[in-house]
Amino acid sequence: MTALPAQLPRLIVERAVAAALEEDLGLAGDLTSQATLAPDAVAKATLSAREAGVIAGLDLAAAAFRLVGDGVLFSPRLGDGDRIDAGGIVAEISGPARLVMSGERVALNFLNHLSGIATQTRIYADAIAGTRARICDTRKTTPGLRTFEKYAVRCGGGSNHRYALNDAILIKDNHIAVAGSVTAAYKAAEAFAGHLVAIEIEVTTLAELHEALTAGARVIMLDNMDNELLRQAVEINGGRATLEASGGVKLERLRSIAETGVDYISTSQITMGATPLDLGLDVVIGEAQP
Repeated sequence: MTALPAQLPRLIVERAVAAALEEDLGLAGDLTSQATLAPDAVAKATLSAREAGVIAGLDLAAAAFRLVGDGVLFSPRLGDGDRIDAGGIVAEISGPARLVMSGERVALNFLNHLSGIATQTRIYADAIAGTRARICDTRKTTPGLRTFEKYAVRCGGGSNHRYALNDAILIKDNHIAVAGSVTAAYKAAEAFAGHLVAIEIEVTTLAELHEALTAGARVIMLDNMDNELLRQAVEINGGRATLEASGGVKLERLRSIAETGVDYISTSQITMGATPLDLGLDVVIGEAQP
């Protein structure tokens, strides 16, 4: 079944965009637009793609023009998650010229960044198409932008790992080192967790995998294993637990990881390694109102 599209809460969008506008406008507003554009000047612009990719962040771009002042109309031509070719029009913007210029950079900063993540994720998701594996993100995100970056991953066809430390229990190697063993760490987490809290445990060897399975683990991260170890892990697991491959995941190796039979592949490359998509805003009509 195809997942329903993700949606960003309006309150979160507007709070982030308002902070970005406040940062950009400062105490005196857009000095350049005030100095060069008459108060009654109007402008019509197109927001277009200068390279092919996947769009994400339209709600944030729309909010930038909505919150900068009254009268700007933002009309998207497509939706988040849609592919666009170079030269394609993302949206049309019209209204008071000063406001269009003042909202432009904040709108583009969000849209370029998130579309870059969606595009990178789509490349990774397409690379493992036809296998059972799903690509997913990590907590390696830009501080303050995690909600939006993880949304962009969804727009690109990826899956989300936990959002934060309070989202699920993920027992890493350092937790195991302090707890004393895989079994001790997992059993302690099991005793602590509520019935709706997921528990995942990281293993780095096949011996630790055996121990995790014996302890009752149902989600296991296979950390920094080569493909042969991943294949052996899948065979040992025999479908008992959900397996996630993580660590050292690069695009050139991605397909071979997926073909080992793991269920998920997590990587920071789709967030921290993504290049912003080149989108730009160009005025097509500018004039003073009669």
